[in-house]
Amino acid sequence: MLRLVLGSRNKKKLGEMVELLADLPVEVTDLTPYPNAPPVEETAGSFVGNATLKATQLAPALGQWVIGEDSGLCVPALGGDPGVDSALYAGTHGDDAANNAKLLREMAHLTGDERAAYYISTAVLSDPTGKVVAQVEGRCHGVIVDALRGAGGFGYDPLFLVPEFGKTFGELPPEVKRAMSHRAMAFQQLRPVIERILAVGG
Repeated sequence: MLRLVLGSRNKKKLGEMVELLADLPVEVTDLTPYPNAPPVEETAGSFVGNATLKATQLAPALGQWVIGEDSGLCVPALGGDPGVDSALYAGTHGDDAANNAKLLREMAHLTGDERAAYYISTAVLSDPTGKVVAQVEGRCHGVIVDALRGAGGFGYDPLFLVPEFGKTFGELPPEVKRAMSHRAMAFQQLRPVIERILAVGG
């Protein structure tokens, strides 16, 4: 069976990835089984650059197919922020509460169309030698509300309103989010590549 390693230890990202690829004969894991995996500094300054660094540095080190994924929230009215710094927007990596609070402060003066935002997910698949075989990007557009709504999801989900549903990602059932999220859009494009690899025996 083909093993795909997500170049991350983010269990929530891993959970979404497992579900998005659940119908394929692949084993999906994160870096947990690889305690000696080298740390990858996300210094590229772009989503695709960071995803590429993760994939191309980890794959040869682990001898595995690796998916490097970088994602975040972009608010055009804030010059694209939080952007590549989404996870450490307020200064501490992964502090969702602080990041959400900072975003609300930064957007307090914005109204109407100025509150438009989009989630972006860039995924890069590297073969075990470190060669990039696929690069995909998915986006999901929405609006930032002025207060947290819902307890689901993670990151900025309780603030990210999906207009067609009138609810935030924090309020929507997980299966709805999975079907339309930025990560779902990216992995939809990645699936045919994975299927081709499976067809030739990985």
